[in-house]
Amino acid sequence: MNDTALEIGSQPAVWGRGLELVGEARSALAAPGERMLLLGCGTSWFVAQSIAELREAAGLGETDAVCASEFVPRRRYDRVVAVTRSGTSTEVLEALRQIPAGTHRVAITAVDGEPVDNLVDSRVLLNFADERSVVQTRFPTTVLAMARAAFGEDLDHLIGDGEAALAAPLPADPAEIKHLVFLGTGWTVGLAHEAALKVREAAQAWSESYPAMDYRHGPVAVAGSRSLVWSFGAVPDSLDDVVRDAGARPHRDGRDPLAQLVLAQRFAVALAEHRGLDPDRPRLLTRSVVLA
Repeated sequence: MNDTALEIGSQPAVWGRGLELVGEARSALAAPGERMLLLGCGTSWFVAQSIAELREAAGLGETDAVCASEFVPRRRYDRVVAVTRSGTSTEVLEALRQIPAGTHRVAITAVDGEPVDNLVDSRVLLNFADERSVVQTRFPTTVLAMARAAFGEDLDHLIGDGEAALAAPLPADPAEIKHLVFLGTGWTVGLAHEAALKVREAAQAWSESYPAMDYRHGPVAVAGSRSLVWSFGAVPDSLDDVVRDAGARPHRDGRDPLAQLVLAQRFAVALAEHRGLDPDRPRLLTRSVVLA
């Protein structure tokens, strides 16, 4: 079994360890009343988007999420949080160097002793969630589980749902699918973007992602008989009829959205294997983007 599949399978247990750090996460991420910015690249940017929506929805304060490579220090923030598995991504480090003095800087990372440590005031270290694979799976989902608990959500169901997602059949035969679309709403828009990225990274396949109700505003036009349209969270049921009218097949289930993402990760790996690809060695990708 490849490393990516093993790391996908470890998620329920790793989430349990992450939830034990809810106190640290609350100190780093709740900060009631503060204006917060979250930074990240790739998967970590999508995690930042989800955390920003979760924090604002919890009434903890104004929260923005920005792709680190696009950061411009125009707005004032009380706290800036960098999500960076490796602690070495050049764009994240450059963004942190631009943060004005007096702003509290936090890193959520999986590796100790990396350059990001010297640019922050505090850190949440999830070294137990680190991964051998280039393709991220358990680190981002553990960050999100920890953040949700820190914001007061009851996650007693989460580990059971994750285990169920590992045992569930895939929603389609990968041999029958050439096009995947992932839809989300609220904080699960970030999950939709992350699921689509996993398909591109692991399987080099055609994937898209959208806020759910925007799917009807153009993107549905390319759906067809070999399209699988996957909904995360509380996406309106009526969209399934839109998908069927396009000749595509919809998928949704009632498990926690993080567990739904586990199933999508499994599908990405299965699709890679069907296409004769090694998901541990994705084309043109490395564990961290370090620029000269």
